[in-house]
Amino acid sequence: MYSDLLHALPPVLGLANILAVTIGVIAGIIVGALPGLSATMAISVLVPFTFGLDPLVALGLMAGIYNGAMYGGAIPAVLLRIPGTPAAVATTFDGYPMAQKGEGGFALQVAVVSSSIGGIASAIALMLLAPPLSKVTLFFGPAEVFWIAVFGLCSIIFLLGGNVVKGLISACFGVFVSVVGSDPIFGNDRYTFGQLELLDGINIVILLVGLYALPPVIDLLESPLKTENAAADNLGTEPIWRTLPRMFRFWKTWIRGSLIGIWIGILPGAGGSMAAFMSYNEARRASKTPETWGQGEPEGVAAAEVANNADTASALIPALTLGIPGTAVAAVMLGGLLIHGLQPGPMLFRDNPDVVFGFMWQFLFGAILLLFLGGSLATNSFAKLLKLPRPLLGSIIIVLMLIGVYSIHGRMFDVYLMLGFGAIGYVMDKLRFPLPPVVLGLILGGFSEENLRLALRIGRGDWSVLLANHTSQILVAMTVAVVFGPTIKRRLWDGRNAGAQG
Repeated sequence: MYSDLLHALPPVLGLANILAVTIGVIAGIIVGALPGLSATMAISVLVPFTFGLDPLVALGLMAGIYNGAMYGGAIPAVLLRIPGTPAAVATTFDGYPMAQKGEGGFALQVAVVSSSIGGIASAIALMLLAPPLSKVTLFFGPAEVFWIAVFGLCSIIFLLGGNVVKGLISACFGVFVSVVGSDPIFGNDRYTFGQLELLDGINIVILLVGLYALPPVIDLLESPLKTENAAADNLGTEPIWRTLPRMFRFWKTWIRGSLIGIWIGILPGAGGSMAAFMSYNEARRASKTPETWGQGEPEGVAAAEVANNADTASALIPALTLGIPGTAVAAVMLGGLLIHGLQPGPMLFRDNPDVVFGFMWQFLFGAILLLFLGGSLATNSFAKLLKLPRPLLGSIIIVLMLIGVYSIHGRMFDVYLMLGFGAIGYVMDKLRFPLPPVVLGLILGGFSEENLRLALRIGRGDWSVLLANHTSQILVAMTVAVVFGPTIKRRLWDGRNAGAQG
């Protein structure tokens, strides 16, 4: 199974693919460094422009942006104490105090080296774990695939935390959007309301751009950022090759954080924020001088950054093999696969091994390039990007969104639809409705419906076919555990605390 991995390497080394990854890494660093923007938003804006590109080139851009943005979030976290991405929150704990002491340059260099190491570890985990897992899933029939889709929906809802009801409503909204259009079996119109443009369903790119890209831009325009920042004016940057010897003492932290990030990435709904906090806490607990943490300890920056980057490629392990994205960015990347005619799941490895394994190599190259590109960009000149007028930035992004969506089919209906989803996404964001379940509902909704109906046709309408084998029963048990496990655990914990107080 690993022979396909080696065969996919030569095409990735082509000039177009290397250039795509390089541009993606640079763009990702810039996007991550601008507070309010994220890799999810950047990829959402990018996806419409990849229609005419080779799938591997398009995926290389996405892989580069993902790697670059995860490090880019550390730049404002260190200089402004404002995390550029949610995963960079833990970086502010020691990164900003370092910048206040005139060590901002060293903090950013620790961040970029740690980010690169985490990304490399994550890419290797993707290469080693995804192929055998895809081989196992090839034995799954329609009933098993249906339960995997149900498990994926339940996982993203209940593992996201927060209000479960809101997560369920978001997922149901995504499933509803997935059934708009013509019935895949009988050809009947469903929820088209007489609009011919909806007969083919709602393009996932329109949903992604509307839900993920427009609300952050509106927030960007609503709350301009103050630009006065002494730490950004004086980074005290040394050449990175001079500072590397000072970082070698973090090797235990890098190994521990990489393992934590990979594990968290595989879990659906967890994400880089959880990985960064867990890695930071474990590194502080293992430190001989925990009292210095929070006052400018570079090992704290290393712990946070290596973990939130080790989450990147590993989050695609369940996404590529089972169609269950571990993070919001992974969900958007699944949309990028779909628009290029690539269906996530076990068949992806059988039908398009050159693309999927090439995608893995691109993640590895992106993490390596991050060390060189990030090290040079984390300088006084790059810090000036933080002073770019945010109204100007927001206006440019909106124009790019409108052009990108219009270019899909060349019709204004898609633009109006994107703006409508943008309004919905803005309201959902303000009411704290999670957005990843909407995307997952759209991706898995039609997928689960098709496999459910296929399983019932095979079983001649007998619903017991859904529980006919041990694999289906195990998947049902896992789904039940995901749904009711947190409630049972919370009640046991409350009962234990009540007993202790009594």
